[in-house]
Amino acid sequence: MPPRSQLSSAPPQALETALKQLGANLRTARLRRNLSLADLASKIGVDRHVVSDAESGKLGTSVGVYVGMLWAMNLLPTLNAVAEPRSDEEGLALAGLDERERARAARGPSNAF
Repeated sequence: MPPRSQLSSAPPQALETALKQLGANLRTARLRRNLSLADLASKIGVDRHVVSDAESGKLGTSVGVYVGMLWAMNLLPTLNAVAEPRSDEEGLALAGLDERERARAARGPSNAF
C-alpha cells in the first residue's frame, strides 16, 4: 500500500473548510429537492454512505461523486465557474503576454550536436 500523502494526513484548514462548505451546500440542495440519501445515491450509482461522506466533506471522496451529485440535481452548469481562466486574476497577471498551453521546465542551450 502506498504511503499516505501529506494532503490526506494533514490537509490545510482552508481545504477542509471548503470541502465541508461544498458538502453542506450539496446537502441543502438535496433536501430542497426532497431527495433522500438513497434516492440521490441511486441516481448516480453509488451507495448512500458515499453521498453522506460527500455531504460531510470527507477528503477521500472522489470528485466524480461531487460532479455526479451536481448533475443529478441539475446543478452541473454551476461547475463551469470553477477555475475559470478569465477569472484567474493571479494567473493572468503571471502569464502576461507569454500565454502557454503547457508548463515546461526552462532549458539551457543544447550541447547535443
